[in-house]
Amino acid sequence: MTLNSDMGQQATLARDEAESEAAAKLLQTLDALQYDFLAPTPASHARVLEREGRAIGNDLPDLLGWSLPCRSEDLPGSVLSALDEAGFLERRADGLVAARVRVSRVFGNLFIHSRFPTKEQDAVFLGPDSHRFADYILRNIEGLPEKARVLDYGAGAGVGGITAATHLASATLTLADINPKALALAGANARHARVEHDLAQVQSPEDLGRDYDLVVMHPPFMIDTERRAYRDGGDLFGGRVSLDWALAGLKRLTAGGRLVMHTGVSIVAGRDVVHDAFVEALPAADYTFDYRLLDPDIFGDELSSEAYAEVDRIAAVGLRIDRIS
Repeated sequence: MTLNSDMGQQATLARDEAESEAAAKLLQTLDALQYDFLAPTPASHARVLEREGRAIGNDLPDLLGWSLPCRSEDLPGSVLSALDEAGFLERRADGLVAARVRVSRVFGNLFIHSRFPTKEQDAVFLGPDSHRFADYILRNIEGLPEKARVLDYGAGAGVGGITAATHLASATLTLADINPKALALAGANARHARVEHDLAQVQSPEDLGRDYDLVVMHPPFMIDTERRAYRDGGDLFGGRVSLDWALAGLKRLTAGGRLVMHTGVSIVAGRDVVHDAFVEALPAADYTFDYRLLDPDIFGDELSSEAYAEVDRIAAVGLRIDRIS
């Protein structure tokens, strides 16, 4: 590496550190104001915004939850300053202000994620299924070591890994994602939650050079014709990425380690095609396997699209795999 490139890398690291600190400061400011919001599904979000009088917001949930423009005089100056410092404040030509991010609270922790609508290829999604994911993790961390090494693969905003780490006494967390925007936001979220963590931009769990006591995953599971990384689950009616991630994640488990996954599956002609693929592909020995229905019917609005013409419904499922030896 040349001297110039080394200096450039150091400058980039310093900038990233400053941005992470500013984003974490925003969350600290919101926590002090007891801010609370949990993003709904995109369909619910759109329906609420269609109501009369919802063109302009007037409080923090409107600005940072519903992604509405607001009058600056209606908002706390401390939040506007924190948003501006983090680069998240948009000053519009009509005199209103808007936020370039949303903030949601999941099991006590605040998470910065992408604003509505999440149409960008590198959008960082958080919604009701993130709450389900965190809840499923909390129901499945008993028996893990307090100093567990935790991997959140495909971390997005970091909901899964941060939830796990804040409920284990001395856990260390690796937030891994292919999306640098996701890693930046997840890092700031972990920093605010006071979780010891590192960030890894990787293509696969196999790219990581260590094993973990707990691997948590919330893969994309939709049939997405736009192929957005946070949403597109591939073939198997959106289930391929879930299958591939689980098999790759098993290779990163320590002896006695555990993989916990929340995902969605398509029910086709009454059959869960992802469950059948898991049963066929998972190793027959050295692992115990629990596959559990969490919600029989989610994202029902998607069934109107041509891509889901063969699908009866989309269900939320939880997968827990324990490595015996």
